[in-house]
Amino acid sequence: MGVVTRFAPSPTGMLHLGGARTALFNWLYARHHGGSFRLRLEDTDRKRSTPEAVAAILEGLDWLGLDWDGSIVRQSERRERHAEVARSLLAGGGAYRCYCTPEELAAMRAEARAAGGSALYDGRWRDRDPAQAPPGVDPVIRFRAPREGETVLGDLVQGPVRIDNAALDDMVLLRADGTPTYMLSVVVDDHDMGITHAIRGDDHLTNAFRQTQLFRALDWEPPAYAHIPLIHGPDGAKLSKRHGAVAVGAYADIGILPAAMRNALLRLGWSHGDDEIIDTDQAVRWFDLDAVNRGAARFDMEKLQSLNGHHIRESADSALLAEIEPRLAANHPVAATDEGRGRILALMPEAKTRAKTLVELADSLAFLFHEPPLAMTPKAERLLDIEAQARLGALFCMLEELDGWDEAGLEGAVRAFAEGEGVGLGKIAQPLRAALTGSHASPGIFAVMAALGREETLVRLHAVMVIAGERTATGEHVASSAGAEDPGRNER
Repeated sequence: MGVVTRFAPSPTGMLHLGGARTALFNWLYARHHGGSFRLRLEDTDRKRSTPEAVAAILEGLDWLGLDWDGSIVRQSERRERHAEVARSLLAGGGAYRCYCTPEELAAMRAEARAAGGSALYDGRWRDRDPAQAPPGVDPVIRFRAPREGETVLGDLVQGPVRIDNAALDDMVLLRADGTPTYMLSVVVDDHDMGITHAIRGDDHLTNAFRQTQLFRALDWEPPAYAHIPLIHGPDGAKLSKRHGAVAVGAYADIGILPAAMRNALLRLGWSHGDDEIIDTDQAVRWFDLDAVNRGAARFDMEKLQSLNGHHIRESADSALLAEIEPRLAANHPVAATDEGRGRILALMPEAKTRAKTLVELADSLAFLFHEPPLAMTPKAERLLDIEAQARLGALFCMLEELDGWDEAGLEGAVRAFAEGEGVGLGKIAQPLRAALTGSHASPGIFAVMAALGREETLVRLHAVMVIAGERTATGEHVASSAGAEDPGRNER
């Protein structure tokens, strides 16, 4: 039989980091071994399971690029099959009816705690004659768990783990209303789906002992278990919202690439030598359970953003355009036109080297679509002093008469203009950058001019000249740039 793994979330909330990593590890293990990756929604808690949570889980998996094989299995649609298995155990003596009332169980546990004993169910109906059942009490069906010896798991991550059978009680399989419990449903579904490997968080380790006992009582082969450590924050504490424990969709909103998130999740508890940057094809080739760590992994938001920056730099310009175009077009519809896309693509090679998120990337290019007069940052304002404004006025006249409009030709023309003015290139390029972008920092200014085109470049320069004229007429002026950043920096 080939490898069959499964991701089995309860749709009572969003898909968070822990669940996303579990899904990734199951997906990688199946793909590495040429097997199948199945998706099961464990929606037996009908009160808490919601369509919104189902949608968020499916959207999160789709965003991560984790495709599943076959149809989605919904546990709630298999209740009769689960109940059938419980009744077969009952008929064969592997289960029994328990007529304890909730009040009786509460009293039993209270007495046990008071005496310093275990609060587990004491098996009082394990061997009693059902004829002694009190009237009006609907029984539950309990599993007749082994009481002697121990249950041993050969966990593929934790190694051999064992528990004394006396430490486990007779769990409920069917509730008094006839509905199956989680423990029963998981075992039946894993068997019927042919699951060969159950890879999940180590908070399920105790469940694995109970489920293994039930598999054996049914003469079914349990899957191989692999319990992976939980995820902590960078300070070693349990992961919480302050560490970034938010729904996976939130990472898409802040501009994380799916490839970067897969890379980050992969490195949370798994390693391949000293490799940090791992693409998906490599991950499929390399992933196996023997490299999963036993200790808790630590999630670091700064590390995720650093990885994201790398994946942005490695992404095709056209792919990044598709990612950021909707973000830009939401405020600047022209970004979704052929002209707008052309501007973005012209500056993408440099812009993507500076961004750690898609939001940063989009924000760094938004100036391409701002309407003049541009809002200026304080540093840009300081670059546009009276002297700089005068030079830009002269530059405007030169650019109006310039033949051609490409990056190399623009650079040559502006350099020649600076030489003619007897100043360094920075004295021209930095005020020019401020006038065209509203900032002191941007992609190379000649690439910016080429991307904006002749008409837009001249319109923006003219807007600065108009404002300068208005200020002169009213006695206002921009502060001198003395003491500002070295204008030679970032001159291109």
